[in-house]
Amino acid sequence: MTTQQAPLGSGFGPRTTAVEVVEGVDLSGQSALVTGGYSGIGLETTRALVSAGAAVVVPARRPEHARGVLDEAGLQAVEVTPLDLGDLASVRACAAALRGRPLDLLVANAAVMACPETRVGPRWEAQLATNHLGHFALVSLLWPSLVADGGARVVALSSTGHKLSPFRADDPHFTHGDYDKWKAYGQAKTCNSLFAVHLDRLGAPLGVRAFAVHPGGILTPLQRHLPREEMVAAGWISEDGTPDARFKTVEQGAATSVWAATSPQLAGEGGVYCEDVDVAALTEPGPTARLRGVDAHAVDPVQAEALWAWSAAETGVDAVR
Repeated sequence: MTTQQAPLGSGFGPRTTAVEVVEGVDLSGQSALVTGGYSGIGLETTRALVSAGAAVVVPARRPEHARGVLDEAGLQAVEVTPLDLGDLASVRACAAALRGRPLDLLVANAAVMACPETRVGPRWEAQLATNHLGHFALVSLLWPSLVADGGARVVALSSTGHKLSPFRADDPHFTHGDYDKWKAYGQAKTCNSLFAVHLDRLGAPLGVRAFAVHPGGILTPLQRHLPREEMVAAGWISEDGTPDARFKTVEQGAATSVWAATSPQLAGEGGVYCEDVDVAALTEPGPTARLRGVDAHAVDPVQAEALWAWSAAETGVDAVR
């Protein structure tokens, strides 16, 4: 029941928008949850799902702020509920508030990137905690909702940043004084992909399919921890602040998430890493190796199973059966 890590020929591409992906897709009667669904590509993901008829819940660390943003965007029907992914008590409370409600789609979108060394909860490294462990616990606790209607789709937002680091099983929380914000981000993004691989393995017999997604390069509030000088040096923006031509708009950046969550082209598929609104190819050696494809370490089923066991022990949550 595994899916080949190779493009399907979706007919879409890097400039496809989220609204174009759901054209002709009817999500009436379906319920969706989008973490961070009030900012950046998360907001566009929410907008596209609502436009196709889905009822969307947006968990947010600052619910009042999220409510204001969604209202201003004309998304008054979207429900907001509190959630701090770096706080397991908050994750449990969020799951308890949603208990008993079937979920058809769950998009694990919220993330932090390249922040200064920060510790949350039981002194967890913040990027690993927020991007992976919080979502791992949330999905596990919502498992009854995900299997309730015969199965759901779960989309975990990874990134080409996964190429910066595998899962550091010997020191995942950087406790040895070697903290590197980009390696920490890369590890978290690898974990997002491996999470989707093993979740799909466990969930497929019950109709739950999971996908990892690289949305592409997009300038959003995700870059809030990066000095302007660093983004100029990386070639992301020019001296006058103009984004590099390779960057996508937020509407384009949300497209792969929405495709993975809703496309009939993926019926019966799962456990793969997607980019540019298609299943990605495995990384090929050459000048584009840093920018395209998925490295083997991020889709390795043995590593995925090991990460799952570690995450369950770390969070004390493992309800997926």
